[in-house]
Amino acid sequence: MSQLPRLISILTLLKSKRLITGTEMAEKFDVSLRTIYRDIRKLEEAGVPIITEEGRGYSIMDGYTVSPVQFQQEEVNALITAEKIIAKTENKSLIKNYENALLKIKSTFQSNMQTKSELLDAKMLVLSSSKKTNESNSLSSVQLAMTNFYTLSIKYQKVHTGEVSEREIEPAAIYSYDEVWIVIAWCHLRNDYRSFRLDKILELKVLNKKFEDRKFDLGKYFKDCPFDLD
Repeated sequence: MSQLPRLISILTLLKSKRLITGTEMAEKFDVSLRTIYRDIRKLEEAGVPIITEEGRGYSIMDGYTVSPVQFQQEEVNALITAEKIIAKTENKSLIKNYENALLKIKSTFQSNMQTKSELLDAKMLVLSSSKKTNESNSLSSVQLAMTNFYTLSIKYQKVHTGEVSEREIEPAAIYSYDEVWIVIAWCHLRNDYRSFRLDKILELKVLNKKFEDRKFDLGKYFKDCPFDLD
């Protein structure tokens, strides 16, 4: 990461936390502690009111930015709760993207709201069942392909037989059932709609091939043929 994107990321990080050490920032951005010290000086020279607490770390002056969005306590609690639940989904892309989004959202919180959000985070736990599913990392790619009408090429392992096949599919909808993400898609191999578990997709590629919107009706699909997994 070059200096400018890192400076912006450091500023976002400082606004999202009450206090953070130079060592923590160095580890997060994979740079030396000396580099972090130089970055902090750059931000100070640019007029950012950074507060240095000897032996504790860095913070930013409260009220430095006024957010156009004011969150209610219940809304903040919902965001923290969602983070706990998403962490149990076994989908790496969703977890990473939500954490990044929440970090940006937290940067708009006033210090008292940050304190309450951290308190709730420390006092809440979400447990999953002992049944463990395979991890997946394709949710974000599937969502992007679905909303932009791009065809996906996948290598898929059937749930019941373990048979592996290569497919081209047009993602139409996605849902989660029993902590497993499932995409409903028009399958070129079957020439029909099929459901695919994301944790059974061994390889996935977004093709530079657009498909026409088939006007898929998710409610009607579940009414006619629910849980038709391939």
